[in-house]
Amino acid sequence: MRILLVKTSSLGDVIHNLPVAADLARQIPGIEIDWCVEESFADIPRLSPAVRETIPVAVRRWRKRLFSGATWREIGALRRRLAGGGYDAVLDTQGLLKSALIATLAAGRRLGHDRNSAREPLAARFYDQTFAVPRELHAVERNRRLAAAAFGYAPPPALDYGIAAPAFAAAWLPETPLAVLLTATSRDDKLWPEADWIALGRALEKRGLSPILPAGNAVERERAARIAAAIPGAVAAPPLSIRELAGVLGRARLAVGVDTGLAHLAAALQVPTVALYTATEPALTGVAGAGFARNLGGAGRPPAVGEVLATADEALSG
Repeated sequence: MRILLVKTSSLGDVIHNLPVAADLARQIPGIEIDWCVEESFADIPRLSPAVRETIPVAVRRWRKRLFSGATWREIGALRRRLAGGGYDAVLDTQGLLKSALIATLAAGRRLGHDRNSAREPLAARFYDQTFAVPRELHAVERNRRLAAAAFGYAPPPALDYGIAAPAFAAAWLPETPLAVLLTATSRDDKLWPEADWIALGRALEKRGLSPILPAGNAVERERAARIAAAIPGAVAAPPLSIRELAGVLGRARLAVGVDTGLAHLAAALQVPTVALYTATEPALTGVAGAGFARNLGGAGRPPAVGEVLATADEALSG
C-alpha cells in the first residue's frame, strides 16, 4: 500500500504528526509513506525512516506571489507529481481547507476528519471518507486516532515519534554536557523574561551544563546573545537548519523552551524537556513524548524560575 500524508505546517503540528508515520509503518507491513509538507519544515519528515519521500509545498510563499508565473509553474509541477504518485489513500491530518485542497491533487481515496472534528469544517467536504475524533484530545493523540480509524487498527499504547537525532559536530559546541535553552517563539506574549533565563542559565552552569541558545531571525539572535553574555560558559548558537538543530538537541542532557516547535522536537527526540507557557494552555498542544516531558505555566501564569529549576533537576536526575 502506498499512502500520502498531508500535514504541511506549522513546525509543532508537523512534529506532532510523526507518530502517525511510525504507527502506520508498524501496523501495515510493506506500506510506503510519502508526506506533503511546507518547504521550510521538510527536514522534519526527513528525520523519519518510515517516510519514503518528502514532497515540499510552498503555500506561504505562493500566497505572497499569487500572480507570478513561477508560482503557477510550481503549483502545476506539484499537481502532476501528486496525481502521478500512485497512491492508494491520501490522509489529511491537518483538517484545514488548504490541506484538503492539496489532498484533492493526489490520486487515491481521500481520508480526513469529519466536519465536527476538522479545524475548518469546510475541509471535510473534500474527503471521500471522514472520521470523528474528539477535539479534547492532545494533538498527537488526535492525529494517531484519525490514522487508526482510517486504516482500521488500534493505536499502539506506546507513543513513538520514530526519529533519532542526526550526528552533528561543530567547533563552537562545548565538550561539557549541554542544556539547550529555546528562548525564541513566534509571539512576544509567549516569551519568558530575559532575567529569568539568565537566572536559570547560571544555575544550570553551576550544575556542570553549558547553556546553548539557538535563535532564528536577527531579533531572536540579539536576544540570545544578550542572555548568553550574562551566563558563564553559555553559547549563542549561529544560524542552524532544523536538521542541525535536531543534531544539537540530540547531544543535550536537557532542553528548556517556551511555546515553540523546537521544544516539541526535543521531546520527540526523547531529550528531557521542560516547556514554559505564558500566554497559552498546554493541555491540547503541550510537549508530549516517551521520555521526560513536562509543561509548566499557562495563559497568564508564567512559571517561576524556582519551579523551572526544580523540574530541570528532576529531569537531570532521571
